[in-house]
Amino acid sequence: MEVVQPKDLQQYFGLAKRRHAELCRQKRVFDARNRIIGGDAEAWDIQVHDQKIKEATEKARHETFAAEMRHNDKITCLLEDRQRRDRKNLCKAINDFQQSFQKPETRREFDLSDPLALRKDIPARQSDNDVRNTISGMQRFMGEDLNFQERKRFQQEQNREWSLQQQRERKDAQAGQKCAEDLYMQTRLQWDETAKHIQDLGNATRRAACAAVKEFNKSQAAESAERKNLEKNQEQEDNLAEISNLLHGDLLSENPQQAASSFGPHRVVPDRWKGMTQEQLEQIRLTQKQQVQEKLRLQEEEYQRDRGWDRRRVQNARTALLLERRQRRQQRDLRRALDRNNLCLAEAQLSQKKYMKEHCANQPTEDYFTQFNTGSR
Repeated sequence: MEVVQPKDLQQYFGLAKRRHAELCRQKRVFDARNRIIGGDAEAWDIQVHDQKIKEATEKARHETFAAEMRHNDKITCLLEDRQRRDRKNLCKAINDFQQSFQKPETRREFDLSDPLALRKDIPARQSDNDVRNTISGMQRFMGEDLNFQERKRFQQEQNREWSLQQQRERKDAQAGQKCAEDLYMQTRLQWDETAKHIQDLGNATRRAACAAVKEFNKSQAAESAERKNLEKNQEQEDNLAEISNLLHGDLLSENPQQAASSFGPHRVVPDRWKGMTQEQLEQIRLTQKQQVQEKLRLQEEEYQRDRGWDRRRVQNARTALLLERRQRRQQRDLRRALDRNNLCLAEAQLSQKKYMKEHCANQPTEDYFTQFNTGSR
């Protein structure tokens, strides 16, 4: 029997470690799901374990809530029973209180439904000052009191005193009215005399004022006539002076210097300008002819420039057409060369297939396929 040395154990452990690493590597390499999809089985196991723990926690929480709900339901039932008993006891206490302290005889409107009301009732009217004789009771009207005779005699005496007093007051009023009318007539006569005197004074004053106004108007008329004569003479002199100034002035003589402006020689006064001179008109016509010639020259240059651009555009189009034709010929030559090359390749492939069929007649077996994927290296 051979003795196992520490070196042998170390070698055996190393070999087992490498064998285990090779098996793990083969498992990872030969597992198509892990190799193609790239899934992590350990992470999936951890996620499944976490999901189970989460579901167990949720289940425990729901069971706790259910137990708490059952406990709350029991408490609610007990409280409803207690409330029902308290309501029943309260109704019983109310009924006992009504029977003991709220009897029909103690009600305020019991006299309306008292069966013994007629026996207990008293006469509707015992005296004139009875407190029960209210307005709504209609037990006492005007003239139906118990002291009617005495009241009637008192009223008759009172009416007689009122009649005598009214007669005295009427006589006094008539005497006062007559005195006032006499005083009014005297005052009216005095006012009429005073108004007549004032009217006479006003007429005299008005006649004097009219005479004074008449004299003043005569003097004003004389002054106005004299002033008009002076104004007419002055107007005639002014008209003669104006006619003379117009005849000898720059307006009718059409002096061109009068239209000159103080802002510069090229500016004129519009209300004095009588038109341009012959020199200015000739200068304007000469300038217009020069502008016409310049415009014709510019049009001719533009026409020549457009013709040059047209010739250049036609030449460019012709060059582009030639280039396009050359490019088509080159593409046609390339396509023919490619077709010839493809034909040569097809012939070579057919000859190769024919050669393989003649010389390579063996078929692959299972041993040929099982030699693959036997190791991870």
